Amino acid sequence: MQTIMKLEKKQRHKQEHEYPFFTFKALSKNEFRRLSELVESRIGIRMPESKKIMLESRLHKRLRALGFTSFPQYCDYLFSDEGFNKELHHFFDVITTNKTDFFREPVHFEQLVNYILPELINRDQKIKKKLNFWSAGCATGEEPYSLAMVLHDFSKRQIDFRFSIYATDISTQVLEKAELGIYNQDKIEPVPTRFKNKYLLRSKDRSKRLVRVAPQIRSLVQFKRLNLMDRNFSLPHEMDVIFCRNVIIYFERPTQELLIGKFYKCLRMGGYLFLGHSETLCGMPIPLVTALPTIYKKIG
Repeated sequence: MQTIMKLEKKQRHKQEHEYPFFTFKALSKNEFRRLSELVESRIGIRMPESKKIMLESRLHKRLRALGFTSFPQYCDYLFSDEGFNKELHHFFDVITTNKTDFFREPVHFEQLVNYILPELINRDQKIKKKLNFWSAGCATGEEPYSLAMVLHDFSKRQIDFRFSIYATDISTQVLEKAELGIYNQDKIEPVPTRFKNKYLLRSKDRSKRLVRVAPQIRSLVQFKRLNLMDRNFSLPHEMDVIFCRNVIIYFERPTQELLIGKFYKCLRMGGYLFLGHSETLCGMPIPLVTALPTIYKKIG
């Protein structure tokens, strides 16, 4: 019996040493309130009570990395001057959702090539202007790289077609992954075969099952950290097309309207905003009209 008790005690000690999050007490209501208010005020994302367990789980990694033993200790640090300067972006990294895929909602890319690009090119034919594209909330890069493949392919058939792609996200972690352009083979399943053959490079070590976006495509995308709640986006150009798909669903209605208003200001007259299939501008007092399902055009 004593031997069993010793073994159980040894195992508990091992767990506490190797997995210190087992000993963390749950976030208090006050701590959760402070953190959820910070998230909504700084990056606009709703954080209802139902997200409390998710928030606790995601913060375990940061507590272990910083050597903290409790959520109150972490909160005190985060809300200190030093914490705001050093920890805030790490905090946003772990709590933001970064779900994305190559060629997600593929009909958007078909409509871009078949309808929108010809119209924009015809509009600017006399001045031969470069078209500017923005992937807002680009996560690990699948969307802007999908866009780059489509536009590069289109440029081979369209004389004098020039473009730039600007891709932003609030998470520094996902931007680092995006710039590398390295993905598991499972992630590239939605990529059309002809694009896989032209624009994706397989690892020499086939056992790793990794692919990398070709340099000619990576070089077309400029990645930068940007918080969509910032007052001034400081974009390098007016945009002709903005992709912000499956992002505003995480925001409350007033925040959605505020963000769409900012996108409106960033678009050139006649430019287009692409939203996700579950998102809509219905009822928003902003002069963007439906051009195609979940694609909106600036008209005034």
